[in-house]
Amino acid sequence: MSVAEPRRIVLFRHAKADWPQVSDHERPLADRGRMDAAVAGRKLADSGIPFDLALCSTAVRTRETWKLAVHELPERPKTVYEERIYEASPGELIALLNETPDDAQNVLLIGHNPGIQGLADILAGQGEGDARERMSRLGFPAAAFAVLSFDGPWKSLEPGGATLADYWTPTE
Repeated sequence: MSVAEPRRIVLFRHAKADWPQVSDHERPLADRGRMDAAVAGRKLADSGIPFDLALCSTAVRTRETWKLAVHELPERPKTVYEERIYEASPGELIALLNETPDDAQNVLLIGHNPGIQGLADILAGQGEGDARERMSRLGFPAAAFAVLSFDGPWKSLEPGGATLADYWTPTE
């Protein structure tokens, strides 16, 4: 594996959560969220991206989203449950991605808004096809994901340094 090959980051927002009387961190997925998480997993599998690493927030809804989505992938990547993703700003998420070992070529980050959408907006210096227009128009609804690519080591990832290669929502 070479740093000359483009790296890919998939920013995946958790699926639709329920609103029971629990703390925000403990909110589970709603019925629709469980369905959408599996559909998103199939779409991720269809992308053909061989994920090396999944970074997942410790919140219940992100863990449930990942559990349902990963079953659709041909291979399960190494998964790290990371407390710093919960309520993280785009800058904090970039700092976390900068720590990624360079032997990880393709990383999936499962997190929350507004951080995930903000990160996609900040990283994408350019976009392919209509991905940027659709993301601007549709926002970043539950279970949506954006695929970004960039060149170089993880520690060089910075605002505007990636290309938005694809964008998907369960509502399209």
